[in-house]
Amino acid sequence: MPQDSPLDPLLIALDRALKAAFVTPHPGRPIPAPPPPPLSDAQRDLAARLMRVNHAGEVAAQALYQGQAAVSRDPATREFLLEAAREETDHLAWCRRRLDELGARPSLLNPLWYAGSFAIGAVAAAVSDRASLGFVTETERQVEAHLTDHLERMPEADTRSRAVLEAMRRDEIAHGARAQAAGGVELPVPVRALMQGVSRVMTRTAFWI
Repeated sequence: MPQDSPLDPLLIALDRALKAAFVTPHPGRPIPAPPPPPLSDAQRDLAARLMRVNHAGEVAAQALYQGQAAVSRDPATREFLLEAAREETDHLAWCRRRLDELGARPSLLNPLWYAGSFAIGAVAAAVSDRASLGFVTETERQVEAHLTDHLERMPEADTRSRAVLEAMRRDEIAHGARAQAAGGVELPVPVRALMQGVSRVMTRTAFWI
């Protein structure tokens, strides 16, 4: 029986990174809501920019979970993180499909978002598994607020994008609650503020690039 190569984990991580950044996954659940009526040019442009930000966020989410799972010491925590990543594959697929429907492209900086988020996730997990779960809880709390803001900004006529964001928000709330119940600790205020700052940079940049 051939032995595993020391390079195998690196190659697996690289494969996951390339797929998250460049390949549209197959969702386990159908995209919420049928396509909306035709949108005006202004509505389509705003919807596309918002969905590009959300797609970039889902690329980053995949990287965070994979980075945390790669360093996690506890098998149960690692499986929780990988399961959350699998569930959020639907979000990645939905956002990418909606971008395609709107005739828009993903963020050109997706590889950068993935690399940076993987590193952040690995650092969080290196502190401890409870800190890693707390990081998930805080991340999902901030993502919930972000999605609520996007629902307020998304054109009312774009019922498809709005349904996607609403389904994503429900899932994020559930992931955060599960991470907290699994033993996640509250992160210090400076760490939470730093997370908000990094997220703000990504969302504002992905809106345009």
